[in-house]
Order: sequence, then C-alpha cells, then structure tokens
Amino acid sequence: MIYSSELIKGTLKTIILKLLKDNKRMYGYEITQTVKELTAGKIQLTEGALYPSLHALEADGLLTTETEYIGKRVRKYYSLSQQGKIESKQKVNEFSDFLNTMVYLLDIKTNFA
Repeated sequence: MIYSSELIKGTLKTIILKLLKDNKRMYGYEITQTVKELTAGKIQLTEGALYPSLHALEADGLLTTETEYIGKRVRKYYSLSQQGKIESKQKVNEFSDFLNTMVYLLDIKTNFA
C-alpha cells in the first residue's frame, strides 16, 4: 500500500528535517530514494512535492545549500542550519504528540502508542 499524497503532504517538511538531521547533508534524489527505501515503498516522494518543500525550508532559514559539480552535472546538497536543527527536534516532537493524539482519538490499538 502506498500512502496518499494527502497524508504525506502534512508531514513532508518533518520528514525532510529529520532525514537531514540524521544524514547531515543530502541532495534531492537521495532524499526521495532514502524515504522510499526506509518505508519499503509506502512513501514515494515526487519531485513536484519535494523541491517546493526544500525551497520553502531554505527560504525559512532552516536549510543551507552547497553546490557540487560532478562531471557536467550540478548537485545541490541540503543541510540543516542551526535554526533547522532546533526546528527538526520540535517538528518530530510535535508529530509524535499528534500521532499519540490520533491513536487515542481514533481508538487505534497499536504497538507504538
């Protein structure tokens, strides 16, 4: 089962921030492939969803970028800024609390609640 884009939309920035916290720096395609791999294909990020989120996080001062030339190709790496490191932790905590609230609200029996 692949999760709907509606579910992913509300968590995409949190996913990106957490991945960058764990991996220090990543480029766009690497982010999509890591998410796909870690979720066994249940979350598949499209470029149309990923890049606007990366640009918004960068505009908010949460990401820094570094460009590298690999042969004739340009690769843009994203890293967390100091503020991004703080925001990453806050977003993950907020999502965890939200998840616990939803489990309670929907009366879901889980192993993680």
